[in-house]
Formats: sequence, structure tokens, C-alpha cells
Amino acid sequence: MELTTKIALGLTGLLLLSGCAPTVNLEAAEEANTIECANMTVRLPDTIAGHARRSVNAQATAAWGDPVSIIVRCGVPMPEPTPLPCFEVQGIDWLRDDRDAPRFIFTTYGLSPATEVIVDSERASGTEALLELGRAVGSQSEPVQRCIDPSDALN
Repeated sequence: MELTTKIALGLTGLLLLSGCAPTVNLEAAEEANTIECANMTVRLPDTIAGHARRSVNAQATAAWGDPVSIIVRCGVPMPEPTPLPCFEVQGIDWLRDDRDAPRFIFTTYGLSPATEVIVDSERASGTEALLELGRAVGSQSEPVQRCIDPSDALN
């Protein structure tokens, strides 16, 4: 067998092996094409909590794990004030929606556009995901509003 044929067969084998985890089909958010989302997307880590980043089909999105454990979507609408719990991780305010537990949806509060992080808590830690995403998400822009303590809202 010729050397070029062996190389071609080897490359074909590598391509087939690298295609084991199919592309994750996600939906881009309304404002996915903003510069803020582009800045964030290029800074996303290759792994989160030991889960490898997957190939996705939508702009300003990312996924980790096989099966998918963590999803990021930049460009979602900035949330209005809400009774959802709000907390700060590495200078970023996050809303936590646990109505679909064990799937938790964390949405940045005060960043425009907002970023949504969906975590399957049976496969990954939401806290660990937010910590590891902090540098990328924090690169978007300065917050235009911050969470306040509920008692402050009543005064």
C-alpha cells in the first residue's frame, strides 16, 4: 500500500473517531449576534467540571458533557426585576430558576444581553459551572443593574 493511501486511511479513521459525539442542536437567542456575545463565546472553557465541550450548531451557544450536562446561550433578553433568588458569583449576579429541577436555569441579571446557563444537576454542579464560566461571562460588559436584598426593595 502506498504511503499516501495509508495517510489518507489514517486521516479518515481520525475523522470518524472525532465524530463520535454528534453536534448538539441548540437554538440561538435573539441577540446572539452582538459583540458582547462574541467576546464571551471565544473565552468559554474547553472543559467545565470535567465535562468536555461539544460541537454546537447555533451562534453564541455552547454545550459540555456527553450526555449534555451544561448549556450556555448568550443573547437572551435581560430579565426584569423578579422574585427569583439572585446571588453573586465572581462579581456577576445570577438568577436561579429551579422550577424544572433537576434542571436549573441560571440567567445573568444586569448584563445586556443576558446569558443563560442550563445545568442538569444530576450530572453537573451549577456552582462549579458558574465559577468556571465567570471569566468568560464577565467579559461581556459592565452590569447596568444589580441584585438587591428583598428587604431593600420594601424600604
